Amino acid sequence: MNQLDQLKQYTTVVADTGNFKQLAQFAPRDATTNPTLILKAVQQPEYAPLLAETVAAVKGKALDRVVDQVLVRFGVEILKVVPGRVSTEVDARLSFDTAATIARAHRLIELYERAGIGRERVLIKMASTWEGIQAAKALEHEGIRCNLTLLFAFCQAVACGEAGVRLISPFVGRIYDWHKKAAGAAWDEAAMAGANDPGVKSVAHIYTFYKHFGIETEVMGASFRNVGQIQALAGCDLLTISPDLLAQLQASNDPLPRALDPTAAKAATVSAATYNETTFRWALNDDPMASDKLAEGIRAFAADAVKLDKMIQDIK
Repeated sequence: MNQLDQLKQYTTVVADTGNFKQLAQFAPRDATTNPTLILKAVQQPEYAPLLAETVAAVKGKALDRVVDQVLVRFGVEILKVVPGRVSTEVDARLSFDTAATIARAHRLIELYERAGIGRERVLIKMASTWEGIQAAKALEHEGIRCNLTLLFAFCQAVACGEAGVRLISPFVGRIYDWHKKAAGAAWDEAAMAGANDPGVKSVAHIYTFYKHFGIETEVMGASFRNVGQIQALAGCDLLTISPDLLAQLQASNDPLPRALDPTAAKAATVSAATYNETTFRWALNDDPMASDKLAEGIRAFAADAVKLDKMIQDIK
């Protein structure tokens, strides 16, 4: 068995792409998108007709409504290929507005349902700000499942679990990037690989905490820089992986042992934790890596949302 097939024995493999024409060869169960991935997809010539057709069908509507139609159209096409769920992201510019995030999530779900897609096949994705987590809490009570992204700090994971969020996406690669940059010339790549990778350690800590305390929120490691990070998290509930890294896993027949195990997590010594808004905001502020990367991620997704807006306006 190749490493991708081995990984699928104990982890749900998710494709991290908006390019649905690449998906079938890797047979993932789910797929995730974000503004950057959708922007990359719509810039490819093979998707130009789909984009133009979708925009033409809703000509005259407000720009934000047209954008949502485009996001959902890509999600619908992805769901023709994957048997499970697709994650569709709320505009990052709403990351600090709970009510607006809820309203946008409602609209995305309505568009999916009009297209014949049940809400059980959709995860509404939003940033793991305090406001985003509260929006997800309200949406989960309505049966709208959420994927909390841009997650870098333990406090974010704990708050998501307490809110009853369906799934979180801790960003392995971006945590790794920050620590590598901070260390500068002192960074030892070999010593900080595998289980010692700071991004891997963060996800393993969250996974152990959730499994130890019976928290049902699913952990989906995301944002990988190399296959070593994926191998070190084999056994995580889900891993969302770019097509390039999926291909590398598929090309290797080396053994891939399970690294994370719920039985071991249950037996581990783990301290309880809880956060309210005040303690959450302080803990996030007190973690330079998490606060830096959360702010940076929101800015980057917002910038790509602006670029997507511009592309759609040019079509109109």
